[in-house]
Amino acid sequence: MFSKKMFGEMRRAGMNVGLSKAKISQAMLEILIQLPMGTPNLKETIVANMGLLGQMSATRDLNEAWNQTKKKAAKEYPEKFLLDGRKVLLWNDGSVKILDKKISTANFKKLNELAETENCAVNQIVSKLIRHYQKGQA
Repeated sequence: MFSKKMFGEMRRAGMNVGLSKAKISQAMLEILIQLPMGTPNLKETIVANMGLLGQMSATRDLNEAWNQTKKKAAKEYPEKFLLDGRKVLLWNDGSVKILDKKISTANFKKLNELAETENCAVNQIVSKLIRHYQKGQA
């Protein structure tokens, strides 16, 4: 049985899989879309299913290919996958909702100016606005 140490020694000796990160990413995507819904530890599962290709590829190549794969999966298969604000790939089971995290430049400036005049942080201003809004709804 081969060990990770042996593959590392083979790479240092000059043996390489000779595949680009795009090809590794494509192989990862093909495995990813075949996994059953709810599979944990996606990256580790995919690398394990890649066999010799996963064992012989350099870690930095695998990491870059995984970042490309996450983006492709979320873009091409939105019914199965979501990419959250921290760039974590999640299963789209309906329980996770991605919130709008963008704020216009004008509103951002207004919030900063208001926080400066009130002598507090923007986060505190937003918290006060939310509480005021919730009181008005009740």
